[in-house]
Amino acid sequence: MKVNIKPLSVNECWRGRRFKTDKYKVYENELLYTLPRSEIKKCKLYVDIKFGFSSKASDIDNPVKPILDILQKKYGFNDNMIYKLKLEKFNVKKGDEYIEFDIKSLDK
Repeated sequence: MKVNIKPLSVNECWRGRRFKTDKYKVYENELLYTLPRSEIKKCKLYVDIKFGFSSKASDIDNPVKPILDILQKKYGFNDNMIYKLKLEKFNVKKGDEYIEFDIKSLDK
């Protein structure tokens, strides 16, 4: 189904400034330290993300913006370079939560 309405950005949905919580700052620092070094080409990108949630009530879209912001900070690309995004959600036991991702070039 196609609807001819311009999509709203997150910035257009909220009024005022948003500030990082202390929990988010710790999360960001932990991921930046943990993620392996890699070089991402400056091109159209395809990002495949898998989330392992211990709560079946977890929404698949809630962690997307934070992880994309952290990935672009770590790997030096702009998220406006992402032209294809695949999201998958998996149910796991408490303590087995995870984030898995792959970033590929769409350019031939």
